[in-house]
Formats: sequence, C-alpha cells, structure tokens
Amino acid sequence: MKALRLIVMAALMLAAVQVRAACSWPAWENFKQHYISDGGRVIDPSDARKITTSEGQSYALFFALAANDRQAFDLLLNWTQNNLAQGDLSAHLPAWLWGKKNDNDWAVLDDNSAADGDVWIAWSLLEAGRLWNMPAYSRTGKALLSRIAKEEVVTVPGLGSMLLPGRVGFADKAVWRFNPSYLPPQLAQYFSRYGAPWTTLRETNLRLLLETAPKGFSPDWVRYQKNSGWQLKSEKTLVSNYDAIRVYGWVGMMHDKDPQKARLLTRLKPMAALVAKNGLPPEEVDVATGKAKGDGPPGFSAMLLPFLQDRDAQAIQRQRVADHFPGNDAYYNYVLALFGQGWDEHRFRFTPRGELQPD
Repeated sequence: MKALRLIVMAALMLAAVQVRAACSWPAWENFKQHYISDGGRVIDPSDARKITTSEGQSYALFFALAANDRQAFDLLLNWTQNNLAQGDLSAHLPAWLWGKKNDNDWAVLDDNSAADGDVWIAWSLLEAGRLWNMPAYSRTGKALLSRIAKEEVVTVPGLGSMLLPGRVGFADKAVWRFNPSYLPPQLAQYFSRYGAPWTTLRETNLRLLLETAPKGFSPDWVRYQKNSGWQLKSEKTLVSNYDAIRVYGWVGMMHDKDPQKARLLTRLKPMAALVAKNGLPPEEVDVATGKAKGDGPPGFSAMLLPFLQDRDAQAIQRQRVADHFPGNDAYYNYVLALFGQGWDEHRFRFTPRGELQPD
C-alpha cells in the first residue's frame, strides 16, 4: 500500500511539473537569459553604456507578474528600488537612466523621472499585491502612485489634470509637452479607484489620445499651449513612430467592455487600414497629413496584433513576428514583441477595470 502511495505521489509530482512546463513562456525565459542580469537589472545592449531605464525595469516587472514569476519579480523590484529610487520607491520616484558612467563607475546617469515607467511599476506592485496576496507590495504601489500624483501630475488650463512625461523639463508657464503612449488607458482606468487626480485623468488622457490623432495616427510627442490648444502643426513635423506604436497596442489590449475602446479604435482606424493595405506597419507617419514612410520592425507588427480587427491582416503580422522574432540585441523590439505576441498567445488580458487577468 505504501509503495502504491509513493507511485501515485510521484505521478502527481510529474504531472505538476509537466503542467508547469506547459504554462511556461519561452520568449520571457529567453528575455531573462539575455537581457536581465543575475541581480535583476534589465540591460539595453544597443547603448555602449549598457544602460538600464526605469521603463525597462517596469516592463520586466509586468512580464514577471503575468508569467507568475515571483523570483524574477523580486529581483527586478529590489534592483529598481536600490539603484533607481535611493532604496525606497515610496519616498522617491525612480531615476529613468542608469549605466556606465566611466571605466570604473556605474551609477544613475540622469535622475529625472519617466512617467511611463513609474505608472507601470505602481500598477505592477498593486496587482502583485492583489494576485499574490502581498500587502507590502500594495503599500509600496499606493505610496508610489501618490508620489506620481504629487510630482508628475499638473493642472492644465482648458484640459484639467494631466500626466507629465517626467518630473522636470516638460512644463513651462503656458506650454506643456506630452507623450500619448505614457499612460495606457487600462492603467488610467485602474488608477481611477484611488480618487483624485486619477478620476479625472482617465478622461483627460482620453482627450489626449483622441484629439492629437486628427488623421488617425498618434504622435510620439505633442505640445499643448494655453489659449490655443494642441500644437499639431508646428515648426517640426509631428510623427507617429517608435513611441506611438505603443498607443495602438495599449488600445487593442483594452477589454472590449471598456467604453473608451470603441471610440479609440474608430479614431485610430486609419492606422489599421494602412497596415492591411500595405501588409507591413509603417516606420513613421506624418501626424498632420497621414503620409507614411519606411517599414516598421517586427516589434511593430507584434504590437499591432491586439489592435488589428481584421483577421487576415492580423494573420500576416502574426506570421511576420514568428518568422522574424527580435534577437538578443534588440531590447525595445523584444519588449514590443513580448507585449504583442504575449497578448496574442493569451498569456495575459486586462479586465474592464484594468486589472491583470493572467493565463
């Protein structure tokens, strides 16, 4: 009887291992191997300084959470807190850039903050606290969210509360600069449960996304001027490029029951039509005219998988991603691929309230 019990237990353990293996995320495992140090630092090898950004740390935290990878999450969080936030994310916004300062010195290279990394870190902490029943994560996430509200949110005449791209350098007396890709609508929805200013930021963020894409193409960067509104025709042509590609992905990843999703898909439909017509995403689009040029990399195709509503167009991009998945020397394209392909493979979803629904 004892022998039979041991055999059954061994069979159950083997089955558990097989299930766990079946639920693994190969692209994430490869990302960890080639882009994350043993200490939890996400490295961008394209820069000679082997830089790390708060954005990179924040995205990796999301992937670790979606993959139920507690060990990686803790390593990433500890490195981020100790090296970018002076040891305390509840007291300091993380510096956006860290890397090789000289031959013998590795340190913060720019101590300004980056709001996209900040909101993803706060959201990942809050969701990790909920999904893993870790109150400490939740407390740090709430404290970081409060600090974002104090240091990166401003009141803009004619708009209301808006998220600046960083703590300094993006606001003048009458001009403000914004990046539409920095606050995904589902995260804005999630944060609205925490009251002001997030309750109004969800609506002003929607205005940012809708009003700055007159031809259906979201800009990388855009200025808003007091008394004259969005500066869509300026001395420098506004382009939809490597930042804005994220906007289409965020919108596509929104839950279908989110009332903002249909409006955003309708406004951005010209991008979907252009991709369906050409078979490839453009690398760059003139926001004012809709004129496109160049072919976007495979990461662009991946980020469009959640966004494209035409199944044939989606299938073409899916195949391109499979055939030309980014290598181990293309940090940003790899991140885009993890987001887009990961969503397409049902490794994660967002609920109508902006919560994470893991595989």
